[in-house]
Amino acid sequence: MEKYDYLIVGSGLFGAVFAYEAKLAGKRCLVIDKRAHTGGNIYCEDVEGIRVHKYGAHIFHTDNKKVWEYVTRLAEFNRYTNSPLAYYDGKLYNLPFNMNTFYQLWGVRTPLEAKAKIAEQRRAYDNITEPANLEEQALKLCGEDIYTRLIKGYTEKQWGRKATDLPAFIINRVPFRFTFDNNYFNDAYQGIPEGGYNVLINALLDGIEVRLNTNYFEERERWDAIADKILFTGCIDEFFDFRCGYLEYRSLRFEHKTLEIDDFQGNAVVNYTSGDVPYTRVIEHKHFEYGTQPNTVVTYEYPDSFAIGKEPYYPVNDSRNATIFNDYSKLAAQRSNVLFGGRLAQYTYADMDDTVAAALELAEQQLR
Repeated sequence: MEKYDYLIVGSGLFGAVFAYEAKLAGKRCLVIDKRAHTGGNIYCEDVEGIRVHKYGAHIFHTDNKKVWEYVTRLAEFNRYTNSPLAYYDGKLYNLPFNMNTFYQLWGVRTPLEAKAKIAEQRRAYDNITEPANLEEQALKLCGEDIYTRLIKGYTEKQWGRKATDLPAFIINRVPFRFTFDNNYFNDAYQGIPEGGYNVLINALLDGIEVRLNTNYFEERERWDAIADKILFTGCIDEFFDFRCGYLEYRSLRFEHKTLEIDDFQGNAVVNYTSGDVPYTRVIEHKHFEYGTQPNTVVTYEYPDSFAIGKEPYYPVNDSRNATIFNDYSKLAAQRSNVLFGGRLAQYTYADMDDTVAAALELAEQQLR
């Protein structure tokens, strides 16, 4: 039996970065993944020359110069800027909430007018001193119009629960920008790899042995014996056979359509914020790379409940799940030959730059 320094379970961004660093340090790695492709949820599928973000829109953004320099050494990035739109009741609104949004809502044209309108809307909820749920929190923070048109329906669809049944802490603040700037992110660096995220993942895994369609749990004893250490990037509750309970997630379902027109919505991402529209957003992938193809591919993104066999996307951050994850963290700390990393093993929602930074930090700890 061949022997490796590291077995890396999962070829997503965390696992790929760690594998790349381990190879540079002279370690022999084997990467396995149960899917038929590498890259995890940032995998892109080529459809008529358009890179389709198969598991939802991914825009790389960061204020971490070290991380930006790291990924741009491996792949060329374009200048894509995330400027989503929101559709509600036949009208389009710019996101994030900025002067364009306030003009579309109320016709106000100056920051002073916008601030006065927001203050007026908020005053109607001054009687809420201790918000008991997300709805009360949002109304207190932004007032009726923004909450009703741009927050309520989208949030309820995303979490599968009424806003009155969601905890207030989900919305700690509502970011208002009093400039005519539709750039969703404040980060200094932003873009999409030219040719899609597969280019980045392929660069990270170049020269590293990868086996796809390989489920760690189907031959667990064999995989445990094949390497000195294991990096596990899957669901931490599954690793421990759910002995402390099942962690909850929200999932997503995607409906991809190829259309024989050159442009469907004129923007990469349009959110649908009304509760009576079943999907949360429509993604038109060619706009991520300024495509000029004669056809276009759009994806309808539907929130979904989670069950075994579905892809876990968003952790449900409440006290029950925090307790369960804490129990698993204690078990993980006892496994000296197993490392746990990535959003599923850490039961967290992580942006791509944070994922890269965390993988680099773990690699430094292990390999220095």
